[in-house]
Amino acid sequence: MVREIRAALERYNLKTTPDFETVWLDEEILFEQSTSPDGADLVDPVVRIGRIEAANHPPTMVAPTDSLSRVVTVMLTNDFSQVPVATGPRDIKGVVSWKTIGSRLALGRECNVAQDAMEEPVISKADEPLFDAVLKVAANDYLLVQGNDRTITGIITASDFNLQFQSLAEPFLLSGEIEIGLRRLLHQKFTQVELRCALDTADSGREVNGVSDLTLGEYVRLLEAPTNWEKLNLKIDRVGFISQLNRVRAIRNDVMHFDPDGVDPDDLSALREFARFMKRLREVGCA
Repeated sequence: MVREIRAALERYNLKTTPDFETVWLDEEILFEQSTSPDGADLVDPVVRIGRIEAANHPPTMVAPTDSLSRVVTVMLTNDFSQVPVATGPRDIKGVVSWKTIGSRLALGRECNVAQDAMEEPVISKADEPLFDAVLKVAANDYLLVQGNDRTITGIITASDFNLQFQSLAEPFLLSGEIEIGLRRLLHQKFTQVELRCALDTADSGREVNGVSDLTLGEYVRLLEAPTNWEKLNLKIDRVGFISQLNRVRAIRNDVMHFDPDGVDPDDLSALREFARFMKRLREVGCA
């Protein structure tokens, strides 16, 4: 989808400000004439925290004079570890957390309203690099995200990062598992000459000593030949297997380009299913 949008923008010599890949789905963007001669403006490669979903959901807030019992109720009913204290969306006074409440009560400090238990807020702009934000969340357990108009657009916690990185890591891990499984399936089934015949014609000079030297696309090319397929001695449909493998190859190419939004749910499901299929082949001794 991103490639299609890029191609359409280049076709009409347009660009978006900010770049559509660097902002959240609902963010406003402007279409402008591209200043690049070929219409292909350079894209900022840095992933910003504004791309994370949690950074785009304004958090529940309490007022400085709200009773501590109300603050605790808000945190318990929403399963919050912390809650911002504010007098308006742009006027953040602090943050109350279980840690700030507990430390004050343990020391016998007066703690009747929100402002009695709050600490200085940790705030970053939405365009802060993702990996800089990781360090802040690790040190403070949360990070408030501020938009260009100074409103708080969201709050990021360690659990948000866990979910974000899980969604990004799973496609990489599944792709790797599938590729290793294919190598096992093809191991010692083909001669070096047969393997070389599967090489991409644009890279025919590459050295090939075994199946691990081939790409997923070259595995497809190798198995498209019925005589090669027969060497695997698999009683399954060759056309169906190659069709699924081709889809995995296309998904893997997208995965390697890294998108903070993660992989399309249907594509992720396809990776999971093919990984399970390869596992079943190993369990019955086919690889």
